[in-house]
Amino acid sequence: MDNDTAKSRDDVFGAVEAIRARRSVRTFDGQPLSQKDAGMIESYASEASNPFGIPITWKIMDAEKEKLSSPVIVGASHYITGKMKRVPKAEEAFGYSFEKIVLFAQSRGIGTTWIAGTMNRQAFEKAVGLGEGEVMPCVSPLGYPASKMSFRETVMRGSIKADTRDDFSALFFDGSFDTPLTPDKAGRLKDVLEAVRLSPSAVNRQPWRVVISGGKAHFYEKRSGGYVSSDGWDIQKIDIGIALCHFDLSAKEIGLDTALTFDDPGLDAGDGVSYIATYAVS
Repeated sequence: MDNDTAKSRDDVFGAVEAIRARRSVRTFDGQPLSQKDAGMIESYASEASNPFGIPITWKIMDAEKEKLSSPVIVGASHYITGKMKRVPKAEEAFGYSFEKIVLFAQSRGIGTTWIAGTMNRQAFEKAVGLGEGEVMPCVSPLGYPASKMSFRETVMRGSIKADTRDDFSALFFDGSFDTPLTPDKAGRLKDVLEAVRLSPSAVNRQPWRVVISGGKAHFYEKRSGGYVSSDGWDIQKIDIGIALCHFDLSAKEIGLDTALTFDDPGLDAGDGVSYIATYAVS
């Protein structure tokens, strides 16, 4: 096995470093994605499983050939997206698996950004060969970041405060939602939860809330208005999937074992907050 092939495994590419280093990239240098990098991402994506056991088919697409674009992206030659059956937990599974691919791309110096709305969705769905009963939740450009952001990107990042995150104690709780968790009380999960805090999300809403109790991390969604479609598709559950991915990869990287369960602890979460899943940690 050569070094590049070895990097396609989750425990090799350095998830924590990628999480800390990554930012959303919307301005690219115009250089086409190399065949080597495209091949490595395709190989990794084909193995990018998720703890929900939901299969996803991934495809890298040539922007010029497929006539693909986004008004918020400059200079990208390729895009990646995935399609899947619309089944329970599809949103969380997609977020988890796509974020693994995004972090792997980051480890190779390739820029990405999550796009759910600002694109010609019909063109992307045609390019990926979307079938009946399938969904294509999000796409991302793939390319090499430009040395300087475009004015458009600078304004966009400022408008959503892209470089800021909510305080640790606003997102994480000790035993119940009545007791905020501070970094000094998080113990071995301090850095793991910090990786969760750094997760990207739609318009930087950060909808995840996590209660730590008895060696378990209970994940909840704090919903914001306008992110659930008329047919029930919830874009913020994709964000929760991203947060679950950051937790899982970061925990494993420091030698912890994780197991995903759906044992709702029945905590009083308040209005607009709903249980999603639990990671048991040992």
